[in-house]
Amino acid sequence: MPSTTSDAAPAASGASAAPAAAPAVLSRPVSWFLLAFGAWSWVIWVTFAKNLWKDGSGLAFDDAGDPTAYFWVHLALAITSFLLGTAVGLIGLRGVRALRRTS
Repeated sequence: MPSTTSDAAPAASGASAAPAAAPAVLSRPVSWFLLAFGAWSWVIWVTFAKNLWKDGSGLAFDDAGDPTAYFWVHLALAITSFLLGTAVGLIGLRGVRALRRTS
């Protein structure tokens, strides 16, 4: 049966940690794509949430005007997608700004 503990000798107390990895660098097209995706997410999901709020078809609100499960599920979808799109857009923005500093 194989041993569950390591047979390697313990590291010396004065040993330094592994060197830090170099930061990832995004290409210019990838950075712009991510930034555009983030902007697109703002347009699409904000519009979707507005339309959901104004829904008159009876799906989002019942006869008493209270939100239905459809409303809550789609609102959660819109908020999650909006936040993820914002994060992706910010990564793209950081990539574009980094490329401008180096060029």
